[in-house]
Amino acid sequence: MELFSHRLSRSLAAQRRPLQWCSLAAALLWVTGCSTTHHRQSADNETYRIIQGVEKELFGRTNAFTIDTPNSGRAPDSIQPGEIIEGRLATGAQSLSLDQALDLAVRTNREYQTEKERLYLTALTLTGERYAFGPQFFAGASPNFTRSSNGDRTGSVDSKTGVDQALKTGGSLGVSLVNDLLRYYTGNPRSSAINTVSVNLLQPLLRGFGRNNSGVEQLTQAERNVIYAVRTFSYFQNKFAIQIVNQYFSLLAQKNIIRNTYSNYLGQVTSTQRLQARAKDRANRSDVDQARQSELNVKNSYVNSVSSYLNSLDQFKITMGLPLNTKIQLDDQELERLKSIGLIPVNLDRDHSFRLAVQRQFPILNEIDRFEDSKRKIKVTADQLRPGLNILANASLSSDAPTDYTRFDIDKVRYSAGLELDLPIDRLRQRNNYRASLVSFESQLRSLGLSLDNLKDDIDSALRNLEQRRQNYLIQKNSLEVADSRVQMFIIRQQAGELNVRDLVESQNAQIAAQNAVTAALVAYQQIRLELLLTLGAIETASDKFWFNEQLTDFAKPLTEGAAPSAIRSDELLTPDQVFNN
Repeated sequence: MELFSHRLSRSLAAQRRPLQWCSLAAALLWVTGCSTTHHRQSADNETYRIIQGVEKELFGRTNAFTIDTPNSGRAPDSIQPGEIIEGRLATGAQSLSLDQALDLAVRTNREYQTEKERLYLTALTLTGERYAFGPQFFAGASPNFTRSSNGDRTGSVDSKTGVDQALKTGGSLGVSLVNDLLRYYTGNPRSSAINTVSVNLLQPLLRGFGRNNSGVEQLTQAERNVIYAVRTFSYFQNKFAIQIVNQYFSLLAQKNIIRNTYSNYLGQVTSTQRLQARAKDRANRSDVDQARQSELNVKNSYVNSVSSYLNSLDQFKITMGLPLNTKIQLDDQELERLKSIGLIPVNLDRDHSFRLAVQRQFPILNEIDRFEDSKRKIKVTADQLRPGLNILANASLSSDAPTDYTRFDIDKVRYSAGLELDLPIDRLRQRNNYRASLVSFESQLRSLGLSLDNLKDDIDSALRNLEQRRQNYLIQKNSLEVADSRVQMFIIRQQAGELNVRDLVESQNAQIAAQNAVTAALVAYQQIRLELLLTLGAIETASDKFWFNEQLTDFAKPLTEGAAPSAIRSDELLTPDQVFNN
């Protein structure tokens, strides 16, 4: 320290070497630039460890997690609006199977990235709360140079290093080393250097002890918030995967409608041409006009179905995060596989399904845990109404003056200890906080009840809708068989000249409508089934072809007699009295 003080005085007195100052400034700027990268990596490493640790605790496994994007390594100033505009106008073409669409969506979907960042920021907040309960090291120095009116010059350096530690008992502990260095440069040069070691302890005994301490409570809540965020993100991942699958199948169903409508249009054109060829001798002109009008109606339906499909396809591209100029081809085999599989059964009892969902659905688990949080906060705010009683203790030891600052005499330790009492005389703010926590608890209690009711309603509605779509599918399949038979019969009769054109046109339209209705009912059943599995917390989207898996085999309870009418596995219609009285 003496050598440092000597160098400092020389530089201040001479006021020379500006190049050294410039070099020092450049070095500081370089260190600052490096430190931003270091701090970013340090924040990422700690935050990712927290997330992976919670995933391991909750799910027994962990996955690679990062919020980095292709632009993360670039300087923000290097990204100009024009680049973004041109990027959205980019063209390209690619074929996307359903598996490929899921993989691409995870990488490019904007909402998915936002949810990852929300989880990251929640875990990042926890690092700050944990830091408050870790060792807080500090170090600093204050060099001074003084010249008095009589010409005396002195230099001093006051430095302090140490560590503070917040304790989870609600207290705090601090250790510091203070160095006072004084040097006289005129008259009789001499030095004085003294070191002082001090230890300070504060520990509440009543108010603010342990878990009731506000800092400890903030840490506890931050830790729980990360658990909630991990659950929420996991739920979002499953919901997002189902959204992509459902959009994909909806597009395939629309493509199927386009093909069916176009085939119907071609059939109508053929019928019109056949009638026109026979109009001179055997067919009435009115039949030709009627066939032509039906042809135009089907053509209009085809144009509308194409427009609807292209609009839906653009929305799918937006969901995928792809530029709208990108041409994508979907795999029609997925719909054919679904048709070959048919209706995947879901045999669940309503009450059992509800109990299952309460144990497995992440949003409900979060809601239950937040209810527990509100009870804990009542205890914390109630604790603030108690008297405060703290233990205060400190000890210090200084080295011998004037120059020997490395030798300490243990017999010269100074210490003190005492109690600090704070009587709860004025507690209006604390009273209000306590009352507010009770109100918040009541609100959270109602919120939990509403969430459970909504969950029960979601399950019951899904089961009703599932049964509705199942019956729709079976009815439409029967209707399609009848429509196919009618069309074949009417075509034969038309060729023989025994049929009014109106009957053939109506049968063809009914056939196409039945074809589209069968596909729509099948796809709708599949969509509702996946959403029901999500509601139950019974879906695992990481499994291969999860949209075709039953998912409920291991833990579903067989349907019992007397279950809800919507879940009765029967093709017989219920009478109104059965519906109203069950």
